[in-house]
Amino acid sequence: MRLNGAALRQLRNLQYLAIGLLIAGLGCFVPAAGIVRTGSASTGWLWWGAWLLAASGGVGVAAAWSTRCDIRRMARSLRAEAGSEWLEPIDPGSTSLFKLAEAINEVISIAQRTVADAQVQVKSYAIQLKVATAERQHAEAIIKSISDAVLVTSRFDELVLANDSAAKAFDFDLKTAHRTPVDRLLHDPRLVEMIRDMRQSRSVNGRRVIEHDMDMPGGERTYMVTLSGVADSAGEPGGVVAVLHDMTREKEVAQMKNDFVSNVSHELRTPLASIKAYVEMLIDGEADDEHTKAEFYEIIHGESNRLGRLIDNILNISRIESGLVKINKQPQSLSVIAKEAVDVIGPQAKLKRISIVEQLCPVFYQTPADKDMLYQAVLNILSNSVKYTPDGGQITVQTTVDEAGKKLFLRIIDTGVGIPPKDLPHVFDKFYRVEANNKMAKGTGLGLSLVKHIVETVHGGEAIVTSEVGKGTTFTFELDLHE
Repeated sequence: MRLNGAALRQLRNLQYLAIGLLIAGLGCFVPAAGIVRTGSASTGWLWWGAWLLAASGGVGVAAAWSTRCDIRRMARSLRAEAGSEWLEPIDPGSTSLFKLAEAINEVISIAQRTVADAQVQVKSYAIQLKVATAERQHAEAIIKSISDAVLVTSRFDELVLANDSAAKAFDFDLKTAHRTPVDRLLHDPRLVEMIRDMRQSRSVNGRRVIEHDMDMPGGERTYMVTLSGVADSAGEPGGVVAVLHDMTREKEVAQMKNDFVSNVSHELRTPLASIKAYVEMLIDGEADDEHTKAEFYEIIHGESNRLGRLIDNILNISRIESGLVKINKQPQSLSVIAKEAVDVIGPQAKLKRISIVEQLCPVFYQTPADKDMLYQAVLNILSNSVKYTPDGGQITVQTTVDEAGKKLFLRIIDTGVGIPPKDLPHVFDKFYRVEANNKMAKGTGLGLSLVKHIVETVHGGEAIVTSEVGKGTTFTFELDLHE
Protein backbone atom coordinates (compact mmCIF):
# COMPACT_ATOMS: atom_id res chain seq x y z
CA MET A 1 0.00 0.00 0.00
CA ARG A 2 1.44 3.39 -1.06
CA LEU A 3 1.35 6.22 1.43
CA ASN A 4 0.57 9.78 0.31
CA GLY A 5 2.65 12.80 1.39
CA ALA A 6 0.52 13.46 4.46
CA ALA A 7 0.85 9.86 5.68
CA LEU A 8 4.62 9.89 5.18
CA ARG A 9 4.95 13.13 7.14
CA GLN A 10 2.81 11.70 9.92
CA LEU A 11 5.00 8.56 10.04
CA ARG A 12 8.17 10.69 10.10
CA ASN A 13 6.88 12.79 13.00
CA LEU A 14 5.92 9.58 14.82
CA GLN A 15 9.45 8.28 14.33
CA TYR A 16 10.89 11.57 15.63
CA LEU A 17 8.72 11.26 18.71
CA ALA A 18 9.69 7.59 19.38
CA ILE A 19 13.41 8.26 18.94
CA GLY A 20 13.21 11.30 21.19
CA LEU A 21 11.47 9.33 23.89
CA LEU A 22 13.99 6.46 23.55
CA ILE A 23 17.01 8.73 23.77
CA ALA A 24 15.53 10.65 26.67
CA GLY A 25 14.96 7.34 28.48
CA LEU A 26 18.54 6.21 27.84
CA GLY A 27 19.81 9.58 29.01
CA CYS A 28 18.15 8.97 32.35
CA PHE A 29 19.00 5.21 32.51
CA VAL A 30 22.78 5.31 31.78
CA PRO A 31 23.84 7.49 34.75
CA ALA A 32 21.55 5.49 37.01
CA ALA A 33 23.10 2.23 35.82
CA GLY A 34 26.60 3.58 36.46
CA ILE A 35 25.65 4.53 40.01
CA VAL A 36 24.27 1.07 40.70
CA ARG A 37 27.32 -0.67 39.26
CA THR A 38 30.11 1.42 40.80
CA GLY A 39 28.29 2.74 43.78
CA SER A 40 28.89 6.36 42.61
CA ALA A 41 28.33 8.37 39.45
CA SER A 42 31.53 8.39 37.51
CA THR A 43 32.35 11.10 35.03
CA GLY A 44 32.02 8.77 32.00
CA TRP A 45 28.62 7.67 32.87
CA LEU A 46 27.50 11.27 33.44
CA TRP A 47 28.84 12.42 30.09
CA TRP A 48 27.05 9.60 28.35
CA GLY A 49 23.77 10.59 30.04
CA ALA A 50 24.24 14.25 29.16
CA TRP A 51 24.84 13.42 25.53
CA LEU A 52 21.76 11.23 25.37
CA LEU A 53 19.57 13.95 26.95
CA ALA A 54 20.95 16.49 24.50
CA ALA A 55 20.16 14.14 21.65
CA SER A 56 16.59 13.68 22.88
CA GLY A 57 16.23 17.47 23.08
CA GLY A 58 17.45 17.77 19.48
CA VAL A 59 14.93 15.22 18.34
CA GLY A 60 12.15 17.15 20.17
CA VAL A 61 13.25 20.40 18.54
CA ALA A 62 13.19 18.68 15.13
CA ALA A 63 9.66 17.41 15.78
CA ALA A 64 8.54 20.89 16.95
CA TRP A 65 10.11 22.49 13.88
CA SER A 66 8.30 20.01 11.63
CA THR A 67 4.98 20.83 13.35
CA ARG A 68 5.63 24.57 12.96
CA CYS A 69 6.32 24.06 9.26
CA ASP A 70 3.04 22.17 8.92
CA ILE A 71 1.17 25.03 10.64
CA ARG A 72 2.77 27.58 8.29
CA ARG A 73 1.91 25.45 5.29
CA MET A 74 -1.73 25.17 6.44
CA ALA A 75 -1.84 28.96 6.96
CA ARG A 76 -0.44 29.59 3.47
CA SER A 77 -2.97 27.16 2.03
CA LEU A 78 -5.87 28.97 3.78
CA ARG A 79 -4.59 32.38 2.69
CA ALA A 80 -4.31 31.18 -0.91
CA GLU A 81 -7.89 29.91 -0.85
CA ALA A 82 -9.29 33.02 0.89
CA GLY A 83 -9.98 34.90 -2.35
CA SER A 84 -11.51 31.98 -4.25
CA GLU A 85 -15.24 31.18 -4.50
CA TRP A 86 -14.68 27.51 -3.59
CA LEU A 87 -12.29 26.37 -0.76
CA GLU A 88 -10.34 23.16 -1.20
CA PRO A 89 -9.73 20.93 1.90
CA ILE A 90 -6.33 21.54 3.49
CA ASP A 91 -3.62 18.87 3.89
CA PRO A 92 -3.62 17.83 7.59
CA GLY A 93 0.19 17.34 7.65
CA SER A 94 1.51 15.81 10.91
CA THR A 95 -0.37 13.53 13.27
CA SER A 96 -0.42 16.18 15.96
CA LEU A 97 -2.32 18.54 13.59
CA PHE A 98 -4.52 15.92 11.99
CA LYS A 99 -7.54 16.58 14.24
CA LEU A 100 -7.18 20.34 13.78
CA ALA A 101 -7.03 20.00 10.00
CA GLU A 102 -9.96 17.60 10.07
CA ALA A 103 -12.02 20.11 12.09
CA ILE A 104 -11.05 22.96 9.74
CA ASN A 105 -11.98 20.86 6.69
CA GLU A 106 -15.37 20.06 8.29
CA VAL A 107 -16.00 23.76 8.92
CA ILE A 108 -15.02 24.50 5.30
CA SER A 109 -17.42 21.84 4.06
CA ILE A 110 -20.30 23.23 6.14
CA ALA A 111 -19.49 26.78 5.01
CA GLN A 112 -19.44 25.70 1.38
CA ARG A 113 -22.82 24.02 1.69
CA THR A 114 -24.21 27.11 3.40
CA VAL A 115 -22.79 29.37 0.68
CA ALA A 116 -24.23 27.10 -2.02
CA ASP A 117 -27.67 27.20 -0.38
CA ALA A 118 -27.38 30.98 -0.01
CA GLN A 119 -26.47 31.36 -3.69
CA VAL A 120 -29.52 29.33 -4.71
CA GLN A 121 -31.67 31.46 -2.41
CA VAL A 122 -30.16 34.68 -3.82
CA LYS A 123 -30.95 33.55 -7.37
CA SER A 124 -34.51 32.74 -6.29
CA TYR A 125 -34.87 36.17 -4.66
CA ALA A 126 -33.40 37.84 -7.76
CA ILE A 127 -36.03 36.14 -9.93
CA GLN A 128 -38.79 37.12 -7.49
CA LEU A 129 -37.48 40.71 -7.47
CA LYS A 130 -37.51 40.87 -11.26
CA VAL A 131 -41.06 39.51 -11.38
CA ALA A 132 -42.20 41.96 -8.67
CA THR A 133 -40.46 44.86 -10.45
CA ALA A 134 -42.10 43.93 -13.75
CA GLU A 135 -45.51 43.65 -12.10
CA ARG A 136 -45.03 47.01 -10.36
CA GLN A 137 -43.99 48.69 -13.61
CA HIS A 138 -46.98 47.13 -15.34
CA ALA A 139 -49.32 48.37 -12.61
CA GLU A 140 -47.76 51.86 -12.71
CA ALA A 141 -48.17 51.95 -16.50
CA ILE A 142 -51.85 51.01 -16.16
CA ILE A 143 -52.45 53.62 -13.45
CA LYS A 144 -50.67 56.36 -15.41
CA SER A 145 -52.69 55.56 -18.53
CA ILE A 146 -56.00 56.04 -16.70
CA SER A 147 -57.59 59.38 -17.45
CA ASP A 148 -59.21 59.52 -14.01
CA ALA A 149 -57.21 60.74 -11.02
CA VAL A 150 -55.73 57.79 -9.08
CA LEU A 151 -54.18 58.00 -5.59
CA VAL A 152 -52.62 55.06 -3.70
CA THR A 153 -51.83 55.56 -0.01
CA SER A 154 -49.98 53.47 2.58
CA ARG A 155 -51.15 52.34 6.02
CA PHE A 156 -49.66 55.59 7.33
CA ASP A 157 -51.80 57.71 4.94
CA GLU A 158 -48.78 58.58 2.85
CA LEU A 159 -48.93 58.85 -0.94
CA VAL A 160 -47.06 55.93 -2.53
CA LEU A 161 -48.38 56.14 -6.10
CA ALA A 162 -50.33 58.60 -8.24
CA ASN A 163 -50.82 59.41 -11.91
CA ASP A 164 -50.53 62.62 -13.91
CA SER A 165 -54.28 63.23 -13.78
CA ALA A 166 -54.18 63.30 -9.98
CA ALA A 167 -51.14 65.60 -9.93
CA LYS A 168 -52.85 67.98 -12.34
CA ALA A 169 -56.18 67.91 -10.53
CA PHE A 170 -54.70 68.49 -7.06
CA ASP A 171 -51.74 70.62 -8.18
CA PHE A 172 -48.78 68.69 -6.76
CA ASP A 173 -45.45 67.47 -8.16
CA LEU A 174 -45.26 63.71 -8.72
CA LYS A 175 -41.48 63.63 -8.26
CA THR A 176 -41.54 65.15 -4.76
CA ALA A 177 -44.92 63.86 -3.56
CA HIS A 178 -43.79 60.29 -2.82
CA ARG A 179 -44.27 59.35 0.86
CA THR A 180 -45.86 62.72 1.60
CA PRO A 181 -48.89 62.65 3.96
CA VAL A 182 -52.09 63.06 1.97
CA ASP A 183 -53.37 65.84 4.22
CA ARG A 184 -50.45 67.95 2.96
CA LEU A 185 -51.19 67.20 -0.70
CA LEU A 186 -54.98 67.24 -0.81
CA HIS A 187 -56.55 70.50 0.23
CA ASP A 188 -59.96 68.96 0.69
CA PRO A 189 -60.49 67.81 4.32
CA ARG A 190 -63.49 65.68 3.40
CA LEU A 191 -61.52 63.62 0.85
CA VAL A 192 -58.68 63.09 3.35
CA GLU A 193 -61.24 61.97 5.92
CA MET A 194 -62.78 59.49 3.46
CA ILE A 195 -59.36 57.94 2.76
CA ARG A 196 -58.61 57.62 6.49
CA ASP A 197 -62.02 56.11 7.23
CA MET A 198 -61.50 53.51 4.50
CA ARG A 199 -58.05 52.63 5.83
CA GLN A 200 -59.27 52.40 9.45
CA SER A 201 -62.08 50.05 8.41
CA ARG A 202 -59.30 47.48 7.67
CA SER A 203 -61.25 46.18 4.72
CA VAL A 204 -59.32 44.48 1.92
CA ASN A 205 -62.18 43.58 -0.41
CA GLY A 206 -64.47 46.44 0.57
CA ARG A 207 -65.42 49.26 -1.80
CA ARG A 208 -67.11 52.61 -1.34
CA VAL A 209 -68.47 54.92 -4.05
CA ILE A 210 -69.20 58.50 -3.02
CA GLU A 211 -70.20 61.56 -5.04
CA HIS A 212 -68.25 64.52 -3.75
CA ASP A 213 -68.06 68.21 -4.70
CA MET A 214 -64.66 69.87 -4.33
CA ASP A 215 -63.33 73.39 -4.73
CA MET A 216 -60.53 73.00 -7.25
CA PRO A 217 -58.13 75.62 -8.68
CA GLY A 218 -60.31 75.86 -11.81
CA GLY A 219 -63.57 76.10 -9.88
CA GLU A 220 -65.96 73.69 -8.22
CA ARG A 221 -65.85 70.17 -9.64
CA THR A 222 -67.95 67.09 -8.96
CA TYR A 223 -66.12 63.77 -8.55
CA MET A 224 -67.31 60.20 -8.24
CA VAL A 225 -64.83 58.89 -5.64
CA THR A 226 -64.26 55.12 -5.56
CA LEU A 227 -62.32 53.90 -2.49
CA SER A 228 -60.88 50.38 -2.23
CA GLY A 229 -58.73 48.77 0.47
CA VAL A 230 -55.46 47.06 -0.50
CA ALA A 231 -53.50 44.35 1.34
CA ASP A 232 -49.80 44.39 2.16
CA SER A 233 -47.33 41.57 1.37
CA ALA A 234 -48.55 39.58 4.38
CA GLY A 235 -52.17 39.83 3.28
CA GLU A 236 -53.06 42.25 6.07
CA PRO A 237 -55.08 45.44 5.40
CA GLY A 238 -52.71 48.17 4.27
CA GLY A 239 -53.39 51.31 2.28
CA VAL A 240 -56.19 52.67 0.12
CA VAL A 241 -56.71 53.16 -3.62
CA ALA A 242 -58.80 56.22 -4.48
CA VAL A 243 -60.08 56.70 -8.05
CA LEU A 244 -61.67 60.08 -8.73
CA HIS A 245 -63.81 60.35 -11.86
CA ASP A 246 -64.56 63.95 -12.85
CA MET A 247 -68.26 63.94 -13.68
CA THR A 248 -68.70 67.72 -13.78
CA ARG A 249 -69.17 67.76 -17.54
CA GLU A 250 -71.50 64.77 -17.39
CA LYS A 251 -73.70 66.57 -14.87
CA GLU A 252 -73.65 69.70 -17.01
CA VAL A 253 -74.63 67.69 -20.09
CA ALA A 254 -77.39 65.93 -18.15
CA GLN A 255 -78.66 69.30 -16.93
CA MET A 256 -78.47 70.69 -20.47
CA LYS A 257 -80.49 67.73 -21.73
CA ASN A 258 -83.10 68.30 -19.07
CA ASP A 259 -83.22 72.00 -19.87
CA PHE A 260 -83.39 71.23 -23.59
CA VAL A 261 -86.33 68.89 -23.18
CA SER A 262 -88.06 71.38 -20.89
CA ASN A 263 -87.48 74.29 -23.26
CA VAL A 264 -88.49 72.32 -26.34
CA SER A 265 -91.67 71.23 -24.60
CA HIS A 266 -92.42 74.82 -23.67
CA GLU A 267 -91.63 76.20 -27.12
CA LEU A 268 -93.68 73.52 -28.87
CA ARG A 269 -96.58 73.93 -26.48
CA THR A 270 -96.87 77.70 -27.08
CA PRO A 271 -97.70 77.67 -30.84
CA LEU A 272 -99.72 74.46 -30.48
CA ALA A 273 -101.82 76.05 -27.73
CA SER A 274 -102.41 79.10 -29.93
CA ILE A 275 -103.35 76.99 -32.94
CA LYS A 276 -105.67 74.84 -30.82
CA ALA A 277 -107.39 77.88 -29.28
CA TYR A 278 -108.17 79.51 -32.66
CA VAL A 279 -109.28 76.22 -34.20
CA GLU A 280 -111.69 75.70 -31.27
CA MET A 281 -113.08 79.22 -31.76
CA LEU A 282 -113.64 78.50 -35.45
CA ILE A 283 -115.37 75.21 -34.61
CA ASP A 284 -117.57 76.90 -32.03
CA GLY A 285 -118.60 79.48 -34.61
CA GLU A 286 -117.21 82.48 -32.77
CA ALA A 287 -115.95 83.93 -36.07
CA ASP A 288 -119.16 85.20 -37.64
CA ASP A 289 -117.76 87.28 -40.48
CA GLU A 290 -115.20 86.52 -43.14
CA HIS A 291 -112.81 89.20 -41.87
CA THR A 292 -112.57 87.53 -38.42
CA LYS A 293 -112.16 84.12 -40.00
CA ALA A 294 -109.36 85.40 -42.21
CA GLU A 295 -107.68 86.90 -39.15
CA PHE A 296 -107.91 83.56 -37.31
CA TYR A 297 -106.58 81.71 -40.34
CA GLU A 298 -103.67 84.13 -40.56
CA ILE A 299 -102.78 83.56 -36.89
CA ILE A 300 -103.01 79.79 -37.30
CA HIS A 301 -100.82 80.00 -40.41
CA GLY A 302 -98.22 82.13 -38.60
CA GLU A 303 -98.09 79.84 -35.59
CA SER A 304 -97.79 76.82 -37.88
CA ASN A 305 -94.82 78.43 -39.63
CA ARG A 306 -93.27 79.24 -36.26
CA LEU A 307 -93.72 75.63 -35.20
CA GLY A 308 -92.15 74.43 -38.43
CA ARG A 309 -89.15 76.75 -38.02
CA LEU A 310 -88.67 75.55 -34.44
CA ILE A 311 -88.69 71.90 -35.52
CA ASP A 312 -86.32 72.62 -38.42
CA ASN A 313 -83.89 74.44 -36.15
CA ILE A 314 -83.95 71.64 -33.59
CA LEU A 315 -83.28 69.06 -36.29
CA ASN A 316 -80.49 71.12 -37.87
CA ILE A 317 -78.74 71.67 -34.54
CA SER A 318 -79.11 67.99 -33.67
CA ARG A 319 -77.64 66.91 -37.02
CA ILE A 320 -74.70 69.30 -36.69
CA GLU A 321 -73.94 68.26 -33.10
CA SER A 322 -74.15 64.55 -33.96
CA GLY A 323 -72.07 64.98 -37.13
CA LEU A 324 -74.80 63.53 -39.36
CA VAL A 325 -75.34 66.65 -41.45
CA LYS A 326 -74.08 66.48 -45.02
CA ILE A 327 -71.64 69.29 -45.77
CA ASN A 328 -70.73 70.34 -49.30
CA LYS A 329 -67.80 72.72 -48.98
CA GLN A 330 -66.74 74.64 -52.06
CA PRO A 331 -64.86 77.95 -52.51
CA GLN A 332 -67.57 80.58 -52.01
CA SER A 333 -67.57 84.37 -52.11
CA LEU A 334 -68.68 85.73 -48.75
CA SER A 335 -69.70 88.99 -50.45
CA VAL A 336 -72.04 87.14 -52.85
CA ILE A 337 -73.69 85.22 -49.99
CA ALA A 338 -74.15 88.44 -47.99
CA LYS A 339 -75.63 90.20 -51.06
CA GLU A 340 -78.19 87.43 -51.60
CA ALA A 341 -79.25 87.55 -47.94
CA VAL A 342 -79.60 91.34 -48.10
CA ASP A 343 -81.84 91.06 -51.18
CA VAL A 344 -84.13 88.61 -49.35
CA ILE A 345 -84.39 90.64 -46.12
CA GLY A 346 -84.74 93.95 -47.98
CA PRO A 347 -88.58 94.04 -48.11
CA GLN A 348 -88.86 93.51 -44.33
CA ALA A 349 -86.33 96.28 -43.70
CA LYS A 350 -88.23 98.60 -46.07
CA LEU A 351 -91.44 98.14 -44.09
CA LYS A 352 -89.66 99.59 -41.02
CA ARG A 353 -87.82 102.22 -43.07
CA ILE A 354 -84.48 100.63 -42.13
CA SER A 355 -81.66 101.39 -44.55
CA ILE A 356 -79.13 98.68 -45.39
CA VAL A 357 -75.60 99.83 -46.25
CA GLU A 358 -73.41 97.38 -48.17
CA GLN A 359 -69.62 97.54 -47.81
CA LEU A 360 -68.50 94.40 -49.60
CA CYS A 361 -64.98 93.37 -50.64
CA PRO A 362 -64.30 92.01 -54.16
CA VAL A 363 -65.99 88.69 -54.93
CA PHE A 364 -62.73 86.90 -55.81
CA TYR A 365 -61.93 86.65 -52.09
CA GLN A 366 -63.44 83.29 -51.21
CA THR A 367 -63.76 80.90 -48.29
CA PRO A 368 -64.28 77.09 -48.25
CA ALA A 369 -67.94 76.86 -47.22
CA ASP A 370 -71.29 75.14 -47.60
CA LYS A 371 -73.18 77.92 -49.34
CA ASP A 372 -76.69 77.00 -48.16
CA MET A 373 -75.71 76.68 -44.50
CA LEU A 374 -73.63 79.87 -44.46
CA TYR A 375 -76.46 81.73 -46.25
CA GLN A 376 -78.86 80.51 -43.54
CA ALA A 377 -76.57 81.88 -40.82
CA VAL A 378 -76.20 85.31 -42.49
CA LEU A 379 -79.96 85.53 -43.12
CA ASN A 380 -80.67 84.65 -39.49
CA ILE A 381 -78.46 87.49 -38.19
CA LEU A 382 -79.97 89.98 -40.66
CA SER A 383 -83.48 88.92 -39.61
CA ASN A 384 -82.62 89.54 -35.94
CA SER A 385 -81.12 92.94 -36.79
CA VAL A 386 -84.34 93.98 -38.57
CA LYS A 387 -86.47 92.71 -35.64
CA TYR A 388 -84.55 94.56 -32.93
CA THR A 389 -83.77 97.79 -34.79
CA PRO A 390 -86.34 100.57 -34.35
CA ASP A 391 -88.02 102.19 -37.36
CA GLY A 392 -85.72 104.46 -39.31
CA GLY A 393 -82.55 102.69 -38.16
CA GLN A 394 -79.61 101.43 -40.17
CA ILE A 395 -77.93 98.08 -40.80
CA THR A 396 -74.42 97.86 -42.27
CA VAL A 397 -73.27 94.66 -43.97
CA GLN A 398 -69.49 94.64 -44.29
CA THR A 399 -67.00 92.08 -45.60
CA THR A 400 -63.25 92.57 -45.19
CA VAL A 401 -60.15 90.47 -45.83
CA ASP A 402 -56.92 89.96 -43.92
CA GLU A 403 -54.53 88.53 -46.49
CA ALA A 404 -51.62 88.34 -44.04
CA GLY A 405 -53.67 86.36 -41.52
CA LYS A 406 -55.55 84.50 -44.30
CA LYS A 407 -58.94 85.40 -42.83
CA LEU A 408 -62.27 86.71 -44.17
CA PHE A 409 -64.62 88.74 -41.97
CA LEU A 410 -68.34 89.42 -42.24
CA ARG A 411 -69.76 92.08 -39.92
CA ILE A 412 -73.45 92.92 -39.54
CA ILE A 413 -73.76 96.20 -37.60
CA ASP A 414 -77.14 97.57 -36.56
CA THR A 415 -78.37 100.57 -34.61
CA GLY A 416 -80.84 98.53 -32.60
CA VAL A 417 -81.69 98.33 -28.90
CA GLY A 418 -78.53 96.40 -28.03
CA ILE A 419 -77.91 93.55 -25.61
CA PRO A 420 -77.23 94.06 -21.87
CA PRO A 421 -73.73 92.99 -20.72
CA LYS A 422 -75.11 90.22 -18.47
CA ASP A 423 -76.81 88.59 -21.46
CA LEU A 424 -73.91 88.75 -23.93
CA PRO A 425 -72.16 85.52 -22.78
CA HIS A 426 -75.42 83.56 -23.25
CA VAL A 427 -76.84 84.82 -26.56
CA PHE A 428 -75.61 81.71 -28.41
CA ASP A 429 -77.11 79.29 -25.86
CA LYS A 430 -80.05 77.13 -26.86
CA PHE A 431 -83.47 78.68 -26.14
CA TYR A 432 -81.85 81.73 -24.56
CA ARG A 433 -83.65 84.99 -25.18
CA VAL A 434 -82.71 88.42 -23.89
CA GLU A 435 -85.38 89.18 -21.33
CA ALA A 436 -85.24 92.92 -21.92
CA ASN A 437 -86.06 92.47 -25.65
CA ASN A 438 -88.66 89.68 -25.46
CA LYS A 439 -91.57 92.05 -26.13
CA MET A 440 -90.07 93.42 -29.33
CA ALA A 441 -90.28 90.19 -31.35
CA LYS A 442 -91.20 86.56 -31.06
CA GLY A 443 -88.56 83.85 -31.38
CA THR A 444 -87.57 80.31 -30.46
CA GLY A 445 -84.18 81.08 -28.94
CA LEU A 446 -82.53 78.60 -31.32
CA GLY A 447 -81.55 80.90 -34.18
CA LEU A 448 -78.28 82.20 -32.74
CA SER A 449 -77.36 78.75 -31.41
CA LEU A 450 -77.75 77.40 -34.95
CA VAL A 451 -75.64 80.30 -36.30
CA LYS A 452 -72.81 79.48 -33.88
CA HIS A 453 -72.88 75.80 -34.85
CA ILE A 454 -72.80 76.63 -38.57
CA VAL A 455 -69.90 79.07 -38.26
CA GLU A 456 -67.79 77.24 -35.66
CA THR A 457 -68.68 73.54 -35.80
CA VAL A 458 -69.25 73.21 -39.55
CA HIS A 459 -66.81 75.81 -40.93
CA GLY A 460 -64.19 75.96 -38.16
CA GLY A 461 -64.57 79.74 -37.84
CA GLU A 462 -65.56 81.98 -34.98
CA ALA A 463 -68.80 83.84 -34.21
CA ILE A 464 -68.37 86.98 -32.10
CA VAL A 465 -70.93 89.43 -30.74
CA THR A 466 -70.39 92.89 -29.25
CA SER A 467 -73.13 95.23 -28.16
CA GLU A 468 -74.01 98.37 -26.25
CA VAL A 469 -77.49 98.98 -24.91
CA GLY A 470 -79.27 101.69 -26.86
CA LYS A 471 -76.59 101.97 -29.54
CA GLY A 472 -76.67 98.65 -31.40
CA THR A 473 -75.08 95.27 -31.88
CA THR A 474 -72.30 93.90 -34.10
CA PHE A 475 -72.14 90.26 -35.15
CA THR A 476 -68.84 89.13 -36.67
CA PHE A 477 -68.05 85.93 -38.59
CA GLU A 478 -64.39 85.02 -38.94
CA LEU A 479 -63.65 82.42 -41.64
CA ASP A 480 -60.59 81.03 -43.38
CA LEU A 481 -59.48 82.63 -46.63
CA HIS A 482 -59.35 80.22 -49.56
CA GLU A 483 -55.90 80.18 -51.16
